[in-house]
Amino acid sequence: MIKITKKGNKAWVTFTIVPKDSEGISICGEWNDWLEEPMKVKKSGEFYITKILPLGRDYQFGYRTNENEWLSDNDLEIIASPFGTQNTLLKI
Repeated sequence: MIKITKKGNKAWVTFTIVPKDSEGISICGEWNDWLEEPMKVKKSGEFYITKILPLGRDYQFGYRTNENEWLSDNDLEIIASPFGTQNTLLKI
């Protein structure tokens, strides 16, 4: 699930995911050259992180869990990656 709040020329984007059987999850995306950023966990089991991103751009991203599993966000457009997996496309 993605929540976007636009202010001026920036957007506060909150990414939320509930993975199956995972002790931790990270998000990776074009906004930071695909570096893994650990997500925080709520008592409900949801993992979340908020990023501040410039408006008017598209970003590919995905979630890494269990150190090797790659997940996409099915609520947004999915595109093929050059690594044989699928990335999520965020348009803001």
